[in-house]
Amino acid sequence: MSKKLGALDYHSSGRKGKIEVIATKPCQTAADLSLAYSPGVAEPCLAIQQNPDDAYKYTAKGNLVAVVSNGTAVLGLGNLGALAGKPVMEGKGVLFKRFADIDVFDIELNTENPDEIIKACQLLEPTFGGINLEDIKAPECFYIEETLKKTMNIPVFHDDQHGTAIISSAALLNALQLTGKKIEEIRIVVNGAGASANSCAKLAIALGVKPNNMIMCDTKGVIYKGRVEGMNPYKELFAADTPFRTLEEAAAGADVLFGLSAKGAFTPEMIRSMAPNPIIFAMANPDPEITPEEAHAVRGDVIMATGRSDYPNQVNNVLGFPFIFRGALDVRATAINEEMKLAAVHALAKLTREEVPDSVSKAYGNEKFTFGVNYIIPKPFDPRVLLHVAPAIAQAAMDTGVARQPIEDMAKYIEQLECSQGKSKEVMRMIINKAKSDPKKVVFPEGDNEKILRAAQTLVEEGIAQPILVGDKKKILQKMDELNLDLDVPIVDPTESEHTESYAQELYRRRQRKGLTLTECQRIMRRKSRVQFATMMVAQGHADTLLGGIDTHYPETIRPALQVLGKQAGLSSVHGLYMMVFKKEVYFLADTTVTIDPTAEELAETAILAAEKVAMLGIEPRIAMLSFSNFGSVDHPQTRKVKRAVELVKERAPGLIVEGEMQADTAVVPELLEGFTFSKLKTPANVLIFPDLNSGNICYKLLRRLGGAEAIGPILMGMNKPVHVLQRGDDVNDVVNMAAIAVVDVQNV
Repeated sequence: MSKKLGALDYHSSGRKGKIEVIATKPCQTAADLSLAYSPGVAEPCLAIQQNPDDAYKYTAKGNLVAVVSNGTAVLGLGNLGALAGKPVMEGKGVLFKRFADIDVFDIELNTENPDEIIKACQLLEPTFGGINLEDIKAPECFYIEETLKKTMNIPVFHDDQHGTAIISSAALLNALQLTGKKIEEIRIVVNGAGASANSCAKLAIALGVKPNNMIMCDTKGVIYKGRVEGMNPYKELFAADTPFRTLEEAAAGADVLFGLSAKGAFTPEMIRSMAPNPIIFAMANPDPEITPEEAHAVRGDVIMATGRSDYPNQVNNVLGFPFIFRGALDVRATAINEEMKLAAVHALAKLTREEVPDSVSKAYGNEKFTFGVNYIIPKPFDPRVLLHVAPAIAQAAMDTGVARQPIEDMAKYIEQLECSQGKSKEVMRMIINKAKSDPKKVVFPEGDNEKILRAAQTLVEEGIAQPILVGDKKKILQKMDELNLDLDVPIVDPTESEHTESYAQELYRRRQRKGLTLTECQRIMRRKSRVQFATMMVAQGHADTLLGGIDTHYPETIRPALQVLGKQAGLSSVHGLYMMVFKKEVYFLADTTVTIDPTAEELAETAILAAEKVAMLGIEPRIAMLSFSNFGSVDHPQTRKVKRAVELVKERAPGLIVEGEMQADTAVVPELLEGFTFSKLKTPANVLIFPDLNSGNICYKLLRRLGGAEAIGPILMGMNKPVHVLQRGDDVNDVVNMAAIAVVDVQNV
């Protein structure tokens, strides 16, 4: 799938757009309704009337930000208008929520009159705790923000200006440290005179750059004292007393080159003319003013940053605005002032110089990050950014007197921030990035299925796996054409493959005393079962793992795999593990998959294999063996079986945290668990082992359909070679996730 179609599909699939409103209080009964609305809602209304600050206590105002735009400067696309800018504003809301748990209403104003935008924002002040201005063109954006900051009593922040400035300034401080240059001695050239360039220049001066060493250029050349053409009051602030008149002249001998302009604005000749150890931040999107390859081809002492994620040192605004607003909201700041911006700069710069934890490396495919020329700014998925920037913002707000609710215990506040970071999506991203570090060959027996083809496109584009499609080659190619997919992957047609006969011979060797003739094996390989064919590819080493079942019933996929590959030596059965992803937590549910009523020995196997798999995914397993009894409260053959299974696990794997037999709510509710002081489980279990296939199957399907969990699985455990099964009805994302798990499974064989 082309990137264009992929983006359109992403936004249009399922519930349209990227955001929704979720109620935070129950409304299930008449009593709930009477509290949520009339008559109960009158009480907080009256309280707020008496004390307006109570709005932060009784409403969502304190965690609600308005993302306001008129669409006059949408990304690098220009004046698209308010409506066309809405996807960007929704996206901003996604990032606020994902990185700082801040709720957002996106507000697109259909006007280019700055005074109308100002009036609209002022009228909205009772609703919001803060306002993020976005994609409003210069110079109007300067006037709008300046006026709102003077007239409103909540923080107003134009991210296009200050976000880029904060991130690039942090990177600049670190680049200067690496080169040994002093900020008060450098000469910096800023190419561009719009919102971002204006703020970058201001912040660099605030950090110590001497004003006359700050040279700003626009499309007409250097902005110098006495220039008349194309000037405005905002450019006039940076008019330098300099003989330079062109960007080329200004770049010669410069220490730093900031690009906030357009593709190709920096030439190799400019780079060659700069001072030793030049710092070049080419931040135009989507294409930088000069690429790192082009710059490094000219000289080897360059330190580069761009706005792109496919190069080191990405200047990404997501490192700023979510955490800046988090800190500002948490102290009920009346503004985001210069001191708060500088605090964010220093917090980001300092964080970059700290040792990077393994969790961050895992999130980026096990790439190692160490402070240096290719790592001068943190990564967006570094969870420590929240813990560094938000407290720095809060502290600066308190220090400068704009905090209406100061934080009394900063250490406790940081702990609260840490607790707010969910583990759900991070787990899957970690798995995907681990898969990307060493992609494996995944064979899909249902190669003509639309979802499989779309997933294969994603797997290739993101480098997660090497898909192999099995099926009628003409049919698959026709389907690709219909879907407009540009997919270059191996297609294996069993009717034409050079291996079909050898596969048939091998299947006959394995199954000749189990009812199959050679003729039947040849028919199976050529036409009857693509699953059998794909399984034989894995058996013969022509693929690393198999992922199938989206078009078939579960037994139709697992039975051929068991017949051809078999289970691991020493195991009594094959087992299954589901990853259930909730908003804030991840649970793993395991059962025996093919054994309806397992023995204690089989349950013990399930627990040990599940623990190994969960640990492989980078999570410490805490195992609960489930029953309808709590530690002997009911004496029954079924409870005795689970009790025996627990004993076997403790004998065979004494290092595991495992308990049981226990009821499901005891395993996951801290208050109930606390009553059993003898239990090895001191915190809720994250791996739940079900006593039979019946209970496990019912539970994970209800959690998926009624409990709002994202179910990933089943992850098969105990096979001789990795094989995984999709569910009928799985979507493209499910296929991608399971493929990533399959690749990681192969990596750990």
